Amino acid sequence: MTDAPDRIQSIREDGQAVSRRSFLRRGALGGTAAAAGVLAAPAVLAQAPLTIKMQTSWPASDIWQEMAGQYATRVEEMSGGRLKVDLLPAGAVVAPFQVLDAVNDGVLDAAHSVSAYWYGKNKAASLFGTGPVFGGNPTTMMSWFYQGGGRELYNELTQEVMGLDVVGMLGFPMPAQPFGWFKEPVESVDDIKGLKYRTVGLAADLMQSMGMSVSQLPGGEIVPAMERGVIDAFEFNNPTSDRRFGAQDVADYYYLGSYHQASESFEFLFNRYFLEDLDDDLRSIVLYGVESASTANTALALNQYSKDLQELQENDGVTVRSTPQEIQLAQLEAWKDLIDVLEEDPFMKKVLDSQRAWVERVSYYELLNSPDYKLAYNYFFPGKLPA
Repeated sequence: MTDAPDRIQSIREDGQAVSRRSFLRRGALGGTAAAAGVLAAPAVLAQAPLTIKMQTSWPASDIWQEMAGQYATRVEEMSGGRLKVDLLPAGAVVAPFQVLDAVNDGVLDAAHSVSAYWYGKNKAASLFGTGPVFGGNPTTMMSWFYQGGGRELYNELTQEVMGLDVVGMLGFPMPAQPFGWFKEPVESVDDIKGLKYRTVGLAADLMQSMGMSVSQLPGGEIVPAMERGVIDAFEFNNPTSDRRFGAQDVADYYYLGSYHQASESFEFLFNRYFLEDLDDDLRSIVLYGVESASTANTALALNQYSKDLQELQENDGVTVRSTPQEIQLAQLEAWKDLIDVLEEDPFMKKVLDSQRAWVERVSYYELLNSPDYKLAYNYFFPGKLPA
């Protein structure tokens, strides 16, 4: 992970930077101080906590809202009560796909989302979460963001190319996303052609190229869309979120393991002026809180996702299968063709070149060094995994 001074440098050029918000706030404080001197008020006044207005892109009932809450709890406790996070669910202020604009405009101080949700503004957004899979796992790609130049490229995209007043960080390298939910079994590429399918980001381009008709919808709209016949199949992210919004009520087959979104992370968005206005220690807490929550999110996810997968199989009657190898291989071939198109854009080529170089070196070590965990699992739990 990057050191705090490096992060602070990325949001202000030097220690003398003063934001519009801080100028106004400090002016107000100066006026208050002058008035206090005239009125001979007490020298020490109790200071109310600074409230961070933060909205997520998730329904209040989703486990991802709980994960955002893990961030809020850590920030509040590490600040000793000097910071309070007003954590709001999707739609409380703006729609799920609109949090980037709200943070940029100062309507929100912060947001908890994924970069694929603003893919419509710039397709390069998807490279920071739902891009091609060169062989790196989610932790590999999170490490690229913090140690392989990814964060600098993200800042270049958001702050220079797009001219936004936002600072972004990634947290929680998510387990690879399931291929998703289907009403009938799918065993080949031919079986998915023509299906109306929900996904987001570059995965939409990928699956469209494989013959599916793709809609990009927020999580809360998926089941109603299935019920109305707007879509025939979908993926969201994980067994817990899927089960909570009722996926098992609209589809019977759940396919795990897919290359369409195999290395996504949460995106934490902060208004640049809001960060600049914080005291140095509070700014560090807000930023380092992302890393702290990332560990907590991982533990919660592995515990709850596995429990809910078991519930889906044993109590909800869902048939859980691995995505057929033919489909996974076709996804890799489709990624290869899509990369050729994406690299016509110079910035996207720069990002993809950086990712390829990182994965080639880092994943070589990871894969060569990793024992066969599946072999060990089958040794101690024979017959448990599907053939």
